[in-house]
Amino acid sequence: MTPDADALPEDPVLLQAMVLGLRAQIAGIEAANRAYEALVQALKVTIARLKKQRFGASSEKIEREIEQLELALESLETARAAADPTPQEDAPETDDVIAGETAAPDAVQPQRRRGKPRIAEDAPRETIVLDPGQRCPDCGGVLRLVGEDVAEILDFIAAKLKVVEVHRPKKSCRDCERMVQAPAPPRPIPRGMAGPALLAHILVAKYDDHLPLYRQGEIFARMGADIPRSTLIDWCGQATGALRPLADLIRDVVVASDRIHTDDTPIPVLDPRKKRVEGLARGVKEGRVWVYVRDDRPWAGADPPAAAYWFSPDHKGEHPREHLADFHGILQADAYKGYKALYEPGPGGVARVREAACWAHLRRDFHDVWKATDSPIAREALERIGALYDVEAAINGQPRDIRHAVRQKRSRPKVEAFCQWCERQLTLIPGKGDLAKAMRYALNRWASFTLFLDDGRVAIDNNAAERAIKPIVLGRKNFLFAGSDGGGEILADAMTVIETAKLSGLNPEAYLADILSGIRTHDPRRLDELLPWTWKASHEAAPKAADAGC
Repeated sequence: MTPDADALPEDPVLLQAMVLGLRAQIAGIEAANRAYEALVQALKVTIARLKKQRFGASSEKIEREIEQLELALESLETARAAADPTPQEDAPETDDVIAGETAAPDAVQPQRRRGKPRIAEDAPRETIVLDPGQRCPDCGGVLRLVGEDVAEILDFIAAKLKVVEVHRPKKSCRDCERMVQAPAPPRPIPRGMAGPALLAHILVAKYDDHLPLYRQGEIFARMGADIPRSTLIDWCGQATGALRPLADLIRDVVVASDRIHTDDTPIPVLDPRKKRVEGLARGVKEGRVWVYVRDDRPWAGADPPAAAYWFSPDHKGEHPREHLADFHGILQADAYKGYKALYEPGPGGVARVREAACWAHLRRDFHDVWKATDSPIAREALERIGALYDVEAAINGQPRDIRHAVRQKRSRPKVEAFCQWCERQLTLIPGKGDLAKAMRYALNRWASFTLFLDDGRVAIDNNAAERAIKPIVLGRKNFLFAGSDGGGEILADAMTVIETAKLSGLNPEAYLADILSGIRTHDPRRLDELLPWTWKASHEAAPKAADAGC
């Protein structure tokens, strides 16, 4: 509060102190204003992101927009933390609706909540005891323990490289002069210097963390090892080559399933023979990465999840037909015309592959119309489809029989009402508009859109495949293009093993380090022992067996 002029002291020292006090108040108000502005901006970005997640699905364009919003939100949150350094207790992260959307205008903004890190139970722990001693500092009496305060600090142990020297002494027999020496241990790369843990780190950093090899080289240089980029390239290719039989086995397992998801995404590939085409530089062609996912977790199936990736030099329909030549079952996919031949009836009049359409893809079409025109009809379509997703959220992870029963009772009436509503709307809206196209897209493939009602295993959408293809989209921004068709195939092999390991709940780096340490000498007839879910089961059983033996 500013004092009255008559109340100001005449003493210069008091006036100086008052000015300093007011200056501190002004600085505090300015800091609070900055924090408030950052909070407002953060809330706006968060609201936009939540709207994207509520009404839009994961098309690559929308995904890129969401990523930009997340980067902006991260920057704003950092600025807010710097402007508001008040210590607060850690609290678990929540996904509550933003208070600013529902609270009254004069409502007090909630205190900022920081999410508490979740630490694995087997994480290393170091205990520090700050004992005040045995005697009272005031009277010298003996102290007794009445309790203690425990606080946790999460710290980081810097990664480091080590050189493992393998000494193999040569010995000769005093009697027969025979030379004896222990055999050299196998290496992941013949005559290569890289150990399995280092190779695993390079592969995961490149294909899962999207860190190009030249950046990895800079990091290794800081650790004291100047590794030429050409050497890193050789290591990466040869290590992935060692994993190729395992990647092929995972592909065989996925295609042998009776229900899979599929999606694809473009990837630029260097090709000096290629002339300039629209959207691509000269000498660059557009290759394709395809993914096929088996994921029975939504209906509590027994088969472990897996993801199989393939690379192709173009987007022709012959590639998925080749990938799925031995597949029989339900294919959850988008409306790519290259799949059409798979759905055609065979000689007996029965189709080898049945199509299950994606409601998220349909929802995306309505969302685009609603975003561009604010159409109330498109908004109603989104709400009707959203009601179906509410049912799906309630039965996620339930057995197929329960899912089927709930869908028959709750989802089927909503789906039939949606069909009738679309048919009525088509008589009232322009037939050539995007809204009518979205409705006809659903009605023309209605059997595929309603297949999930009759089979509890079938998902309502193809999000499993879209999640699996997202790492390729993210990585594409960092490695820009594949160096050749062979580079695209290496990418597909590495992603097959890494993403399947992640679906099994494994640390891909630890898994790859163990696999690379012995895959070259492993019996090819027992390669299934190295599959991520089999490896996980055997390593989880080993400690239990050791404990039982004790």
